[in-house]
Amino acid sequence: MSWNLLREAFLAVGMIGVLVLSLWGITGQMPPLVVVESDSMVHNAESGEVGSIDAGDLILVHQYQTTKVITFAEASQPFNRYYDYSSHGMNGDVIIYEKNGKVGTPIIHRAILEAVPSLTQAVNDSTECNTSVYDSSLEACILSWDVPGTTLRNVSSISWVFDGNMTGEYDCQRNSQFNHGEVGMTQFLTIENWKPQRAGFMTLGDNNKCSVDQGWSPSKGGVVGATGLFDSDGMGVDAVSRNHLVGIAGGEIPWLGTVKLMMSGNGSPGTSQVPGASWGWLFVSIASVLALPIILEPLLNRIIKGSPEIAEAEQERNYAGRLPDNASSA
Repeated sequence: MSWNLLREAFLAVGMIGVLVLSLWGITGQMPPLVVVESDSMVHNAESGEVGSIDAGDLILVHQYQTTKVITFAEASQPFNRYYDYSSHGMNGDVIIYEKNGKVGTPIIHRAILEAVPSLTQAVNDSTECNTSVYDSSLEACILSWDVPGTTLRNVSSISWVFDGNMTGEYDCQRNSQFNHGEVGMTQFLTIENWKPQRAGFMTLGDNNKCSVDQGWSPSKGGVVGATGLFDSDGMGVDAVSRNHLVGIAGGEIPWLGTVKLMMSGNGSPGTSQVPGASWGWLFVSIASVLALPIILEPLLNRIIKGSPEIAEAEQERNYAGRLPDNASSA
C-alpha cells in the first residue's frame, strides 16, 4: 500500500471522527443519529416531505435528561405556555424510545400526552397498592393522574377527546396511507378510561391514524380500535416512561439513511417503505457530492492563479529567468 493511499485513508477516518464528535457535541447523545426504518411517521408516502420524518431519513437524537418533552396536548392547547410549538410537521415533540425498556429497534413517534402522578403513596413493594398502580421508579402507588395540556387533574383514569374544543384537533383520518386498527375508531383521537401502569407518555405515529402505541384493552382502556405495539416479549407497550427514552428527535438529514436500509438484515423492512421520490433525491445528493470536487477544482485553480501574490511570484520567476548565469543580486 502506497503512503499516499494510507494518508488518504487516515484523512477520511479523521474527518468522519470529527463529524461524529461534532454531532455528539450538538446533541449530547451517542450515537447522535438514528435511521428511520418505517413509514409510521410519513406525511406523504409518494414524494416524502422534508420537515417530516420519512423512512430512510437520518434523525439527530437530542438528550432528554435536561430537556422538557412537549406533548401534542400542551402544544395545541390555547393559552398554554407551549402553545403552537411544533416539530417535524405537527404540534409536540417526537420522541425515540425502547418498547417497555426492552432491547430492540427503538420507536420514533410523537408524544401525544403525558400521564403525571397526582396523588401518590410511598410503599415498600407493589403488593401494598391493591387496586392502584405501583410505579417502581417512584417506589410508590399512584392513586390519581394529572394530564398537562388538558383540564384533567387528580383523575383515576384518563378520558379525553382531541376535537378542537379547548384543545388541539387530531383528525384520525389525516393523511394516513394504511389502516392500523380502524375498527370502532372515531373521527377525532378519543381516549377512553386509560389507566396507565406507570407514569409516562401516550405515543402515536403521525401516519397511524389514531392507533396509539398503547392500544386498547377492556381493563386498561386507551383508544378503541387501536392495535398498539408489542415488545420483544410479546407484551403490549404501556406508557413510555422517561427511563425508556433514547432521546428527542431533532434535525433531519433526508434520504441518506436509505443507504443503510439497503444493507439491513431480515429483521428490518429494508427499503420497502422509503418514499419513491427519495430515491431520486438520494441519487442527486450522491451525484452532487461526487461532482462538486470536479467542478470546484478548475474554478479554485483559476482564482488562485489570478491572485496578486501568484502574479507577483510569476513575474519574479520570469525576471530571474532573464538574468545572466553569472549575475548576482545586490
